[in-house]
Amino acid sequence: METIIILVFVLGYLAITVEHSIKIDKLIPALVMMAISWALISLGIDSFTQWFDSANHGLVDGFASLGHESKMHIMEETLLHHLGKTAEILVFLLGAMTIVEIIDYFDGFSTIKSFIKTNSKRKILWIFAILAFVLSAIIDNLTATIVLISILQKIVKDRDVRIWYAGLIIIAANAGGAWSPIGDVTTTMLWIGKKVTTGHLFAYLFVPSLLCMLVPTFIASFMPAFKGTLEKVEVDTDKPKSKFSSTMLYLGLGGIISVPIFKTVTHLPPYVGMMLALGVVAIFAEIYSNSKFALSGIDSDEHKEHSSHSPVHHSLSKIELPSILFFLGILMAVAALESLGILFGFAGTLQDTMPMLGTELHGEGVSDLVVLLLGVGSAVIDNVPLVAASLGMFSEPIDNELWHFIAYSAGTGGSMLIIGSAAGVVAMGMEKIDFFWYIKKISWLALVGFLVGAVAFMFTRTLL
Repeated sequence: METIIILVFVLGYLAITVEHSIKIDKLIPALVMMAISWALISLGIDSFTQWFDSANHGLVDGFASLGHESKMHIMEETLLHHLGKTAEILVFLLGAMTIVEIIDYFDGFSTIKSFIKTNSKRKILWIFAILAFVLSAIIDNLTATIVLISILQKIVKDRDVRIWYAGLIIIAANAGGAWSPIGDVTTTMLWIGKKVTTGHLFAYLFVPSLLCMLVPTFIASFMPAFKGTLEKVEVDTDKPKSKFSSTMLYLGLGGIISVPIFKTVTHLPPYVGMMLALGVVAIFAEIYSNSKFALSGIDSDEHKEHSSHSPVHHSLSKIELPSILFFLGILMAVAALESLGILFGFAGTLQDTMPMLGTELHGEGVSDLVVLLLGVGSAVIDNVPLVAASLGMFSEPIDNELWHFIAYSAGTGGSMLIIGSAAGVVAMGMEKIDFFWYIKKISWLALVGFLVGAVAFMFTRTLL
């Protein structure tokens, strides 16, 4: 039965990685393999000789000798445990996405566009790279990429030039997301899973992540694509701008930034703080929305549409629900493998057979090479299931350097292929970037940044 479950997972995983070829959204195989895996576990529960207790990070003693009812009870408890942990991540992401959509509702991100005054291609590259690095740490790398490419489309007319900027934005956004607990889904998973804390994450990863962004951007700034100046783009004065745009931008970003502080002070799960931040932002959004349309004398269709419902409802309707369902499917599918002790056994085999590279990580002797390969793997396949698997494979304590290296590798390694990260996938969709163009032009820059950051991590961990 275990072999069948592994086969279901492999086939589902394969369907996820080739979604662009088979034209089936990755959420579908994720949900199917999750449901089938748990169904097979339930039907074959009596045939399993071991069970991994995720709450205690160890195998259940004497599981093979337990009766059918006892095994079913343990399975139901485990399923509920994993659903609860997954729901924490999903509710957190829903809150963050809604706040970002509320900011966008008030044209808050247009404030960022107004800061860009230069026409130099090289200067604009550095502005967008730094913005991507900082914004992704605050509003996550996926959202930061969407926001910056949207702004880029208003500034750079020539698509052939624009896709070069988009490639560097992907690298910078993924680097920025790695050192923040809310910057990347995988880092959020490690943070919510009590593997890393905000302070240590910053201390371990800020410098490696910064170098991962700076080195490729510095190299690219000397390339022909970023020489010269851009054509002036006419500012669209027909579209009315909300007078509350700047206020909502700072309020929304401030609300998201306050979540780690709320967790530190109250010791409550991060999703509670995110819901509080969403509630506060929503209050001001409702108040400002009423003022906005009461004072506006414009009868455009867009304004009539907006004024007929609340900004919160409008923002919720724009959330990327397929991504939420994908995370549900993949995390619960990985949980099925973890519960059978498959990942636990695989981790032991991996650590015994993999040659050590450089300094061993503390704990159970996990080699740097294992974590670097995980980073490379995150470029080929989705980094969410890789990090989810690592949560079940390794049992190191909170803030062990292993978890921080995993956060860096999984977060930044995905930049090496355009399908390797959520930021890359969304940029690919927005700009219709060719897969092989990215490999030829951008992948080597991402690899250089990834390796420089990894070396920097190996040095900075010796200081902490």
